[in-house]
Amino acid sequence: MADLEREFVKRQGSSMTSSTVNKSEPPKDEGLSSQVLHQKVIGSRRFSNYWWATVITLGATGFLLAGISSYLKTNLLLVTDPTQLIFFPQGLVMGLYGAAGLLLALYLWLTILWDLGGGYNEFDRKTGKIKIFRWGFPGKNRRIEIECNIQDVQAVRAQIKEGLNPRRALYLRVKGRRDIPLTRVGQPLSLKELETQAAELARFLKVPLEGL
Repeated sequence: MADLEREFVKRQGSSMTSSTVNKSEPPKDEGLSSQVLHQKVIGSRRFSNYWWATVITLGATGFLLAGISSYLKTNLLLVTDPTQLIFFPQGLVMGLYGAAGLLLALYLWLTILWDLGGGYNEFDRKTGKIKIFRWGFPGKNRRIEIECNIQDVQAVRAQIKEGLNPRRALYLRVKGRRDIPLTRVGQPLSLKELETQAAELARFLKVPLEGL
């Protein structure tokens, strides 16, 4: 009787072990994520553009309302009384400044809406492909895509120019092509960001780093 009980317990333990092994999750491939490098590129949807678009909109609206108020002799502003202005030339000039400012603000808001220059850089060692994607102006060139092979990459080039108009950018030197820009336009990266991105990319692609 005791032998039968021991045999029953042994079989139950074996069954529980098998069940636990079967229900366990398959091991994750830890090297898979290291095969793809994805870099997001910020376009026109950055804080400085939001700031200037807002400031110009408010200022231009004020100028335009001041010009209209001087013409109608009705105060349309809360902070001042432009009805004392003579419409020609003061009121007219203020109205023109306001209209021009609103056009500039409209352009800024549209570039933010379209996210011009925004996109990503994707480097996939598993497929051996590189994909560069950017948003452009609406129309034929709205989606700008560049694809090439990793094996064609010769180097990662950093361009650093200081002064009144500083420029800090990264380029991909590809065989048989012009250098492909990788960083955002309009607002240069900090030197630390540039060095970090350049070193990371050169190490990932296993190519030389030029310009630093």
